[in-house]
Amino acid sequence: MESNGEPRWLMVYRPRRSPLYATIAAVVVVIVHVVIGSLLTISDTGAHFQTSDQIAMGLIGVVIGGSMMLLCRARLRVGAEGVGIRNLLGERVFDWSIVRGVWYPDSGNWARLELPEDEFSPILAIQANDGDRAVAAMAEFRELQERFAPR
Repeated sequence: MESNGEPRWLMVYRPRRSPLYATIAAVVVVIVHVVIGSLLTISDTGAHFQTSDQIAMGLIGVVIGGSMMLLCRARLRVGAEGVGIRNLLGERVFDWSIVRGVWYPDSGNWARLELPEDEFSPILAIQANDGDRAVAAMAEFRELQERFAPR
């Protein structure tokens, strides 16, 4: 909460479908790698697999699955101080003075934050596969932009 009683971020939006898909895919990848790793020593193919190879195969699956889970981090936060976009790794907060708008490119999968000099930042949180939720998020963003962005 800010000192004026208003929350710091008036809008917090996360995608709904992509994290579900990423979680399912990550679990499948880990299971497949663990199963394949456990089956490495069953038949004699000429290669000599040991326990360390089996463990490594499972760990490779965990690393790949963990990397896929980065897709679950996407978040958009909007408030008086600006726009916070967290995509795969870090979060960047853009001051309202440099935000030109938000738009959806033709045949794009996610929205973009328009910045000065033809630059943009992808907003992985607002994705096409979320349908009406994404449309509502775009509308709410534009309302907050009208409220906070300098004219």
